[in-house]
Amino acid sequence: MSIAQNIIEIVTDTVKEHPNARVEKVVVDVGVLTAVVPESLEFCYTAIIAGTPLENSRIEIHTIPVRVKCHQCQEESSLDSFIFECPNCGSSKLTELSGRELNIRHIEVEE
Repeated sequence: MSIAQNIIEIVTDTVKEHPNARVEKVVVDVGVLTAVVPESLEFCYTAIIAGTPLENSRIEIHTIPVRVKCHQCQEESSLDSFIFECPNCGSSKLTELSGRELNIRHIEVEE
């Protein structure tokens, strides 16, 4: 709930300079390692936008997979599980490239 509330506050602050703007959609990137459940975030967002400038908007959530780079074979790969092991060579010496994001990608408004 607090993440949805923070998104609403950020978007509201961003669009307050445009009083005639109507927020239609908020697009958010959520990495799978953030432990944010997209369905729960969408539910919370929808539940608390009543009475705000975002009242008739919707949230679109893009799930960002875990991507790593192996120190041993130098391959970049996506991990399908939470086993941090290179799918190419089996090494556990990896650098995380993505999967922890929690960002507002963009806000769509109509003026």
